[in-house]
This record gives sequence, C-alpha cells and structure tokens, in this order.
Amino acid sequence: MLSHLQPIESAICTLQAVSEAGDIAKFAHAHNSSDLVRIETFTPMANRTLATVSCLAALAVTPHAQAQALDQPPSAAPAAGGPQGVTSGAQSTAAGVVQSINDPSRFWALRLHAELGFVGVMSHIIQLSQNNSEFNYVTEGGQDTLLPFARFSAEIELAKRHQIILLYQPLDIRTVAAPRRDLRISNTMFRAGQAIDFRYGFDFYRASYMYDFIASPQHELSFGLSLQIRNANIDFTAVDGSARTTNHNIGPVPILKARGRYGFRNGAFLGFEVDGFWASGRFITGSADDFEGAICDASLRAGLHAFGPSEVYVNLRYIGGGARGQQSNVGGSGDGFTNNWLHTMALSIGATLR
Repeated sequence: MLSHLQPIESAICTLQAVSEAGDIAKFAHAHNSSDLVRIETFTPMANRTLATVSCLAALAVTPHAQAQALDQPPSAAPAAGGPQGVTSGAQSTAAGVVQSINDPSRFWALRLHAELGFVGVMSHIIQLSQNNSEFNYVTEGGQDTLLPFARFSAEIELAKRHQIILLYQPLDIRTVAAPRRDLRISNTMFRAGQAIDFRYGFDFYRASYMYDFIASPQHELSFGLSLQIRNANIDFTAVDGSARTTNHNIGPVPILKARGRYGFRNGAFLGFEVDGFWASGRFITGSADDFEGAICDASLRAGLHAFGPSEVYVNLRYIGGGARGQQSNVGGSGDGFTNNWLHTMALSIGATLR
C-alpha cells in the first residue's frame, strides 16, 4: 500500500541532502513526479528556499495519486459551479441532500426571510376629530392603485421548538388627488378641487415568541405571542401649501400569533401565518384612553426548495385593522378623536435562507 509514497519519500530525502551540502536543486518531475532533471549551485540561502518549494511541490500529489497511495477510490470532483469546501448542515429531501446555513447539531438555528410584491387597498376610511369629514382614501384619495410591498424578518430557533422572530413591515402609502368636496380634517379646511398630498404611513416593528408543537424539520404548528410597535404618520398637505394637518403616533400593540407548515418529500411546502388581536379599553389597545382597536396580519403561501439553503414561495397576505376612540392627550390641531380602518391585500414573492 505504501509503495506509491516511495518516490515522494525519495525526493524529500534528496532535497534534505542537497540542502545540507549547500547546493541548489531545481527539480522537474517526470511521469512519476520523482526524477531529478538538473542541479545547479547557488548560495546556501537560495538553495534552502528553492529546496523547500520543491519539497512542497513533491507533496502536492493529485487526489487520484493520494487515493492510490491509501488504496482508496478517488472521490468525485465537485460539479461545475457547485459549492466548494465544507458545508455546515443538511436537510434530506427526495431529490437528495439540501444544504443549510445551519449545523443540525447546533442548539440554535437562524432563518432569514424577505418578500417583495405589490399591495392593493380594498377599503380605507378615516375621520380625525369629532364633527369633521369622514374621508375615503380609495374613492377620494388615490389609493385605488397597486403599490410596492416589502417585508423582512429574521428568526432564531432554540432547541428545535422555541422560535424568536423579529419583523420589519414598511407600509407608507403616498398619493395625490383633488377631492370634489370640501374636507375638514383635524379642524383644517381643504377646498373642493384642491390638489392634496396624502401620506398614510403605518410602518410597524414586531417581536414574537412561538412554541412549535411538532418537532419535525418538515412540518410546523406553532403558537405564541407578539408585541408590535406601530409608527403612524398621517399627513394631509395642500399642494399649493395653503393648508396642512399631520398626526403622528407611536404605540405598543399586543398580538396573538399562530403559524403552520406542511412539507412534502420533494421539497415543496404549504404554509399559513396569522397575527391578530381585537380589544376594547385602556392600555391593552396601546392607548391610555378608552379605544377599540383591532389588527389582523394573515397569509397563505406555497413554495419549494430552490437551491442550496434557499426556498422560494408565493404569498397572499391580508393586512388590516384600525382604531376608534377619543384621545385625551392632544398634540395636533384636532380634538383627539380617531376613527381609522384599513383593509389591504398583498401578493408577493418570498425567499428564505434556512
């Protein structure tokens, strides 16, 4: 078995002898990578340097030669464009082994999600201040078009069961329209036919904890709680600058959460996710005053394994909710009354790194 290593051993011994004698060796390997072609004399320092390089070259035998030396069959070369080096972990499917960004022996796992698509507003009414106009954003404010949609989240799984999810959901709708009637918004007048810039910004940030009742890499049925931070920016601005009203609000919202997934052996999967809550009263609605509030963020998706550690899916999502009540701490031009209800539907393409 060790006969294949003898040419290499011979080359190493020759190099050692030449180096000790102070002679320089320039080696060119023949078919068996061990024949010496010629020897020249240089300084001892250059001799030792080139001898070391030649020694390393002699050791750099091909994988096939290494396999022969160990009486083992050579391993197959990686496919063109395939991954190099050591992969971290794997998940099994009918098509073979799917690479993962997570080592399955590790206590924790990381997953990254992103969605891009479009959203349409199905219904949206708002009234700011008592005895002011109830405004319809869809029929009067230009929200009857499709708008860009994006969503980003990261999650950490602990001990195969516990999941911590951090979500950022931008939702900033900006339109321009000229309503055909006079509007009174937060006690500010806008005349009929006057062009108005509308901004309805309702970005939110959400942290969730869930427990998975099915300890399976293919399937999931999880329930938990979320805490959402709303970042509301509602502006009405006349294009000519003659009138403007703005309402800003930040507040926490507690939410119930559920998520499920059914995976097929070929890597395809179906899933759902729901975050929702309805409440009436103080504090639990995220306000120090009596309010009625509700939120629902629900989705259905279908996807498949793409390549490496990635999945792609199509997602249909409903995001809606609103609030009605009287706020005592008034910081704008209105009297603190709000009646605001929004219903949207989004279609997106998502990707996940698992």
